[in-house]
Amino acid sequence: MVRFCLLATALCFINYGNAQEGDCFPSEWFKSLSMSVKISKAGFHRDLEYSVQWSKTHHDVQALLVQKLPSGVYMDEYQLETLRRDTGLEVLLDSKVDLEAPEYLSSGFTALVFLSGKHEVVVPVHGRYHRPSDSSTRVKVDIESPRLLLRSDQCLTVSPGVDHVVVDAPCTVSNHSICSWIEILDLKSNGGVSLEIPVGDSSMTVTVCVVTVLTTVLSCFYLLTNIWKHGSF
Repeated sequence: MVRFCLLATALCFINYGNAQEGDCFPSEWFKSLSMSVKISKAGFHRDLEYSVQWSKTHHDVQALLVQKLPSGVYMDEYQLETLRRDTGLEVLLDSKVDLEAPEYLSSGFTALVFLSGKHEVVVPVHGRYHRPSDSSTRVKVDIESPRLLLRSDQCLTVSPGVDHVVVDAPCTVSNHSICSWIEILDLKSNGGVSLEIPVGDSSMTVTVCVVTVLTTVLSCFYLLTNIWKHGSF
């Protein structure tokens, strides 16, 4: 009889735990989930400011932003590493990024931004040099809204009715293992952002070349004259 009571109690705890596990991502909780992204500062060096909000839950929720970036901008992996040591910023790039290449010789890439318990994070992004233009002095670069991935060590399922997919991504910024993440497909978001980057005026190409050559010739003539005058070679 005692063994039967202990077994029944254990089963109750197991069922309770499973119920809690199944309810840790209920559909009502997802209604409180929202994400926003904005861009700050001016010129070539900007900040992407992310904010992800959700209602309180007794489970630990980890969030990951998957941000696709076009060839017109880049992130500096050395700067990101410094910020990781100094501020705890966790960003993982999916490929090596050439910091010196112009826009027309670069390709897009993806940045994985781990929120690590935070609801807000700021990531620096930099504009690349574009081809000179004779029609405008600025070029617009569009950055699409990131994908939001969620996971919890206490959760394995999502309540029915939530439009989502399960995807694989690194568990942490260290990229030592792969975890299953939940991506919400109908997430409330303010959309992507855009920035304008200054470009050179191609109509001034001839003028710039002429002035550069003349300056170089006159400088060389001045140096040679002084060397000849003072007799020192």
